[in-house]
Amino acid sequence: MKILTFDIEEWFHILDNDSTKTEMEWSNYEYRIHDNMERIFKILEKSGVSASFFVMGWMAEKFPEIIREIVDKGYEIGSHTHLHQLVYEQSPKEFKLDVERSTKTLEDISGQKVRFFRAPGFSITEQNLWAFEILHELGIEIDCSVFPAGRAHGGLKSYGTAEPSILRYNGIQLKELPINTHSILGKQFIYSGGGYFRLLPYSLIKYWSENDPYIMSYIHPRDLDPGQPMIKGLSLPRKFKSYVGIKKAEMKLTNWLSDFEFVDIKTADQIIDWKLVKIVNL
Repeated sequence: MKILTFDIEEWFHILDNDSTKTEMEWSNYEYRIHDNMERIFKILEKSGVSASFFVMGWMAEKFPEIIREIVDKGYEIGSHTHLHQLVYEQSPKEFKLDVERSTKTLEDISGQKVRFFRAPGFSITEQNLWAFEILHELGIEIDCSVFPAGRAHGGLKSYGTAEPSILRYNGIQLKELPINTHSILGKQFIYSGGGYFRLLPYSLIKYWSENDPYIMSYIHPRDLDPGQPMIKGLSLPRKFKSYVGIKKAEMKLTNWLSDFEFVDIKTADQIIDWKLVKIVNL
């Protein structure tokens, strides 16, 4: 099973960078989301593929017409929080208020119930598992925040093999669709979204895709936008991570969707026999 998702945020929503951290700084940058969404819609229409969209509540407030267009085209919307902050930098109260605001905003504009969620930077870790309780309390049915390997924003190594599961924590449970990994000599590699997808050659992405039984993609509008400006003040490693491979990313994504069959989260949810998936007790 290969699942296609997009994280809808602006090109300047880069984590761990002071000049782009909060909405106070965001007003300093131009908006590129309309052209980037048109690019995504054209790719989907050309490929004949459906996708799911994790959208920031802030984006929905700023550009409600984009939310309506996503829904009018038959796609489902999930929450990517409201203000795109790392979960482990928030208190439980702050996180709850932020996600609650995002879901209400998205539901009011779209007319859809928000059923799924993805944390910015996959920032639910061993230290803030309480986030799953809050998501359950707010009516989230499917979480897509687990990054089952080490990374800059923590990851959740205890999750184990990347596959659909039922997460259980402190008396609640959620369906989980994690980011997939590919194991080489005992190390876990990620290739299905963000800088990983842009950096790796398509021949390798295709080879791994042919051999992995489960893939969860996460593409950002900025990943496909070669005309975006470069944010000032980024370190050389951050510039590399944020801008490498953008020029070829659209062609790479188009080839990926042509070579393999992708589904959206709604379809995946219907196909998976949740009674047979693994149980992950956290």
